[in-house]
Amino acid sequence: MAKTCEFLAEASLTATPLLPPVSTPPPSSSKANHVLKIGGYPVEGISIGGKETCVIFPTLSLAFDIGLCLQRAVSQEFLFISHGHLDHIGGLPMYVSARGFLRLRPPTIFIPACLRDLVEQLFDVHRAITRSELKHKLVPLEVGEIYQLRRDLKVRAFRTYHVLPSQGYVIYWVKEKIKHEFIGLPGSEIKRLRLSGVEITNTLSTPEIAFTGDTTSEFILDPDNADVLAAKILVVELVGQSDKLLNKAILLIHFSARYTSEVG
Repeated sequence: MAKTCEFLAEASLTATPLLPPVSTPPPSSSKANHVLKIGGYPVEGISIGGKETCVIFPTLSLAFDIGLCLQRAVSQEFLFISHGHLDHIGGLPMYVSARGFLRLRPPTIFIPACLRDLVEQLFDVHRAITRSELKHKLVPLEVGEIYQLRRDLKVRAFRTYHVLPSQGYVIYWVKEKIKHEFIGLPGSEIKRLRLSGVEITNTLSTPEIAFTGDTTSEFILDPDNADVLAAKILVVELVGQSDKLLNKAILLIHFSARYTSEVG
């Protein structure tokens, strides 16, 4: 059984909104300095059902969803949007604007392919309102489509089951491993073979982090989602069918604001 870690539902971990809500008191120093670590990764953000979700893996410079624009999210280069509900996408224009204001490179934003035209219209409206460029790279992904983030990291979109068109994302580590038949050859020979066009390595992809966004447990039964269930870390709204999960750690998100962590 995977180790289960709960994400705070009522307050961010180390990230704070660009403008903290008036009704929210400043976090105590102990909470402000607390960093949740899962599977060796620091994880930051907030997830409150119907209000906002943003889950950040700062060492990989990526964030999943952006209901509001957390200050910590602004520094992440890659953003993955699961679906169009405002508690998951509402902070998108501000995220791009804030990066531009700080003179950071334009971010790369991944969205379900079916939202492409609507998201482009969203940015057009905000450009007209703000008279700013809002530079970014928009990457619409179909379910099953893979995108290379960098040489050692890639992402694949997977199907989730929600009332709106939605998808999750699996982040993979990518490694090149020399083929067995070439092990032990001198470096000069390896170089010669490579220059002659011989494929001397195999590409190994390991599912590291999976993020579902909002979904029913049907995603667990989807045969195309095997890598989601085997990823080192699963970030998920619920864990039905838990006997099928092979993840080393599970991060629960999207708790209702109607409940507190207090136990009576």
